[in-house]
Amino acid sequence: VTSARGAAMEPAGAGSPRELLGQLRAALRAALARVREGEPGEDHEPFEPPRFWDALGQTFKAASQEATKLSLAFSRPPLPSAEDCQKLSGDVQNAILAVAAVYYSLPKGQGTTLRKMVRDAITEVVEGMIQLTETIVNTPLQSLCQEQLISTGGVWEACEQATSLPRDNQAAVVSALAACLAVVKDALEEMEHALVEGEDPYSDIMEDEDLGFRGNRDTYWSEADRKLLGPCMGLMKASKACLKKALGVVKAHGKADSSEQIAQLDDLADIANEISPSVDELALSMYPPMNQLAVRLNAAKLASVLKKILEIAKTSHVCPPSEEGWVQFLNGAVNHNMDKIKNFTQGEL
Repeated sequence: VTSARGAAMEPAGAGSPRELLGQLRAALRAALARVREGEPGEDHEPFEPPRFWDALGQTFKAASQEATKLSLAFSRPPLPSAEDCQKLSGDVQNAILAVAAVYYSLPKGQGTTLRKMVRDAITEVVEGMIQLTETIVNTPLQSLCQEQLISTGGVWEACEQATSLPRDNQAAVVSALAACLAVVKDALEEMEHALVEGEDPYSDIMEDEDLGFRGNRDTYWSEADRKLLGPCMGLMKASKACLKKALGVVKAHGKADSSEQIAQLDDLADIANEISPSVDELALSMYPPMNQLAVRLNAAKLASVLKKILEIAKTSHVCPPSEEGWVQFLNGAVNHNMDKIKNFTQGEL
């Protein structure tokens, strides 16, 4: 081991801590690739949720403990022996493989939205462990440095997620829809902010300090542009309303008791994930200089996605007859705003 201040861990020969940690990092990367690409098994036997969640919680806890042991072993001199280092490395690998094994026991029939959230949580744990291993290899041995503390804490935090994961596909879809709604709300607020007093959305960044005025007329909306902004904003507000209503009915009526119900919930989540990028594309095309044809195409794309989520909601178990009124109302709102956008852009075609 070098004693020079700031020197990285040595030696680097065969069987050295550096080499063993390098092998651990490679093994963790291979495990990460398998988790990302692999598919859980088929439903060969009845799925027992309490057993699955207990097992996942235990494996996350074990991974957290192994991260702590690994970090402490390299936080102060002397370095662990090759034998101890081998054991530490093996224990970390086993903990990560155990987490992955539990994930593979989650059947496809439990829902793609739920499986994705579990997979993402496990991915964060493995990525955190890789980061910790790299930090130990690349930082001085003399003390538990800030980077190593942060990396260790990152693994702990990722492992803590096990306690807050949704326990079935209904809860997973509620979580997914809430996340989509938050993103769309932000996009809408940002555009509303740009339209406040409606003069020049770039006034704070386009001012010429020498001349004292803004000479770039491309940063202004024309009168024709302004007419088009109204129904575009109407379409963005309809996006927010669709997600808010979908979230409400999934909370109130959503069930994950049958394969059909689980599949319907996944369909809702899948189409909801298309709304936010479609809103973003429309919003970006609304800024000056506005290409009205691009606005119309992006608006049509968003309208199509909104009509799809309304149709999926209407024909699924989350939308009993008592809920059909808002579906019809929002369908009308989407059509109304899209018709106005078409009218205002006829000359562009």
